[in-house]
Amino acid sequence: MTSPSASSASRRTVLRGAALVGAAGVGAAACAGGTGAKGPATPTAPVDLGAAGEIPVGGARLYREQKLVVSRSAEGEYKAFSAVCTHAGCVVTKVENGKISCPCHGSTFDAATGKVLQGPAGAPLPAVPVKADGGKLIAGPSA
Repeated sequence: MTSPSASSASRRTVLRGAALVGAAGVGAAACAGGTGAKGPATPTAPVDLGAAGEIPVGGARLYREQKLVVSRSAEGEYKAFSAVCTHAGCVVTKVENGKISCPCHGSTFDAATGKVLQGPAGAPLPAVPVKADGGKLIAGPSA
């Protein structure tokens, strides 16, 4: 017969193991795009992003719902990139000081070029056509 303390220890070990498996499952969901990446990484139709003037010259803006980042290098010069990280498909969460940051594994990208600044991502963010039309930004095919 086992002692009550031995039985408690094994029960505790099983519960800890179950908690770790649950936490690992949550982490795996985040890595698989659990932060909102569903559907294609780039738009399949033109997307109206609103006023072109909302992005300052030398700045960039994240359009999280549309999964896009748009930077503005000079007056009338815009570049757009997918906001879906090329490492594990997470949607980036921050554009700050010229850097695009992914929350899942710490990859960072240049907001002006989409190039990888820090891995684990190995590929740049895909470029997306973008243009200012009538004061509005339009991104995606036929932009």
